[in-house]
Amino acid sequence: MAKDTYVKDKKKMNFQSVESMQGVVNVVNEAAAALNDKNRTIRESAIPEVLAGALGAGIGGVGSFAALYGLGVVGLSAAGITSGLAAAGAVVGGGMVAGVFVLAAPVAGLAAVGVGVASALKNKQLRQEKERLYKEALAKHEAIIREMKKEAHADKERMDYLQSLNIMLQRAINDLRADLGIAS
Repeated sequence: MAKDTYVKDKKKMNFQSVESMQGVVNVVNEAAAALNDKNRTIRESAIPEVLAGALGAGIGGVGSFAALYGLGVVGLSAAGITSGLAAAGAVVGGGMVAGVFVLAAPVAGLAAVGVGVASALKNKQLRQEKERLYKEALAKHEAIIREMKKEAHADKERMDYLQSLNIMLQRAINDLRADLGIAS
């Protein structure tokens, strides 16, 4: 995998964190279960709604794995700490905004260094996880395709299940490939 083509701008990544790849992990795990149980269908799946949606949308119907899987980031709310900031700001004759600077000044320098180191480690971990998951998804995708050929005469429910896994794995592979800068 070429290092110079790896997407480094988080805004351009399909998967911006290790946590955002949980959906891919779920689909890879479901593919493993499908390969181990020849009677398994969407009904027995741990992610039936996702697979049914994938089957309905088809491989060309949705632009990315995240859109297909329905991943979302839950926002966080902050507790009100205005009185503390106002009190700290009063030390220098200001209000709440000045309090932010009063409280932040002593740690700002050290925090900047710490954030830089933590960010570099996190980005390295993210890339390694993308590479690992890409290889795993690719192997499961190939195995699902082989299984579809072997079970060509299976009932419709089983074939729909395998097809939905095929679609989900293909989308995940394409998105991981784009993030890793791998030519298709």
